[in-house]
Amino acid sequence: MTAMKVLQLNHKGMDLEKEEEGGGKHWIILYTTSMRGIRKTFQDCNRIRFLLRSLRVKFDERDVSLHMDYRDELWNLFGGKVTIPPKLFIKGTCIGGADEVLALHELGCLRNLLEGAPTITTDHDHCPCLGCNNFRFSICSLCSGSRKLSTIHAHQDHDFFFVRCPECNENGLVKCTICTS
Repeated sequence: MTAMKVLQLNHKGMDLEKEEEGGGKHWIILYTTSMRGIRKTFQDCNRIRFLLRSLRVKFDERDVSLHMDYRDELWNLFGGKVTIPPKLFIKGTCIGGADEVLALHELGCLRNLLEGAPTITTDHDHCPCLGCNNFRFSICSLCSGSRKLSTIHAHQDHDFFFVRCPECNENGLVKCTICTS
């Protein structure tokens, strides 16, 4: 446990302390990736997600592969250094990656860190979102995920050109309006 380091990160502009419904804070934020290219990273993200769900605590999952703003946010929290998910934050404090979080759980310390965190009270809290199936993003309805819109040039009626869709991110996705605020 002496090698275990818990970092206190206070970074202006990050919404780790953003108000949640009911007056609470974003107690638990988990940065993950849904990219399966590196199997260990993907499996580590799934392990931490499963652990948090089994402990029945509410957490805000931020998939860095679906939204570059989340990736940039994570990197900024570590001083601009490239950081590989998963990374778990509890009340603005970085607990660590999969190895650190699982070690804390095995030692019985993780539950103490989660004391007072918002919990999942009904099975409805575990149900998939009808808008995004718990991916927290859906395909942009304005551009159908293509990231571009066609428009007619004002002076020439037959010249079409494309502009970047203002609604979606770099993957043609928008945050789910049902399960994200």
